[in-house]
Amino acid sequence: RLENVFTHTSWAPDRASSYERLEFLGDSVLELAVARELYERYPDFNEGQLAKIRSHVVSRASCAVVSDELGLGDRMAEMASDAVPLDELERLSTNRNVLAALLEAALGALFLEYGFGRIEGAVIGAFAGRIEYALTTYVDNKTELQEALARLGRSVTYTVLDVEGPPHDRTFTCAAVIDGEEADVGKGPSKKAAEQEAAREALAKLESS
Repeated sequence: RLENVFTHTSWAPDRASSYERLEFLGDSVLELAVARELYERYPDFNEGQLAKIRSHVVSRASCAVVSDELGLGDRMAEMASDAVPLDELERLSTNRNVLAALLEAALGALFLEYGFGRIEGAVIGAFAGRIEYALTTYVDNKTELQEALARLGRSVTYTVLDVEGPPHDRTFTCAAVIDGEEADVGKGPSKKAAEQEAAREALAKLESS
């Protein structure tokens, strides 16, 4: 399976020997892992919000980023046959679509080898940065809260309450301050993520009042 994961269709003896079939399987593995993580982590999000975030996290662009972080393109170059021209190998190992395909093929192979339960945590760990990016970019609770408060003649600002952990693994705690009073608190791996979480909490409270 390892050989199949890193075999591009252009030098495979037949298409079934390339990464395509594993890529097909890995795509479903990734979607399920991300969907379950979002469903359990954000119980207040509606179907539309969850679908929007998942769509970005499992996109080709997102998979290519994670694949590059894991060095899968370099691994393919190392495992390729000497018969593959170097210029072609360099081009393919950095191509966004190829990188995304390698990532999904690897997930398909890992699923077959170990089962979903044993790889789910590692999948979410690898995509944690993409999930955070999707949350802070595609679900803008801060803007929604600001607009909701503006309709009531109120305003919101944010303040950092605490920063914990080493530089490479920090946790920020931020507060949403509405009309000068601390309303809700949020935590996250970045200031922006913590502010979004605080805004989400404040927005939920505002909508239920």
